[in-house]
Amino acid sequence: MSSMPSLVYQDPNTYRPGVCNIGPAEITRRRRSGHASLIVSIVLFGALVAVGAPHWTRLVLVLTASGSASGYLQAWFHFCAGFGSRGVYNFGPTGTVEQVADVDARSRDRRRSLEIGLGSLAIGLIVGVAAALLPV
Repeated sequence: MSSMPSLVYQDPNTYRPGVCNIGPAEITRRRRSGHASLIVSIVLFGALVAVGAPHWTRLVLVLTASGSASGYLQAWFHFCAGFGSRGVYNFGPTGTVEQVADVDARSRDRRRSLEIGLGSLAIGLIVGVAAALLPV
């Protein structure tokens, strides 16, 4: 007989080191940031193509696409990279934070913050280089 692991309910509105450090209000804020940066990326790409700017100038999209990816990744993971780096979390109203007291928890939060940052940069680089290589 195979033993299946039991599923344990984990409240998404509870701080978990390296896993979850923001609640619904902050998640919404990160998602909106992702949307805004995506719109900027699309408009900027369109403008660069429309004015006939050199292809290499499209590499500026690395910045805006990284910003968009960061917002979306943070919303997806329910984890704010900035909060993780600072050792704080927030499940209340936007703009309020609580300190993470445990040293090990802060270390796990910093690691997740770094992962989100590197992931965002990788996505931004892919988008920027792809935009620069497009023949339009």
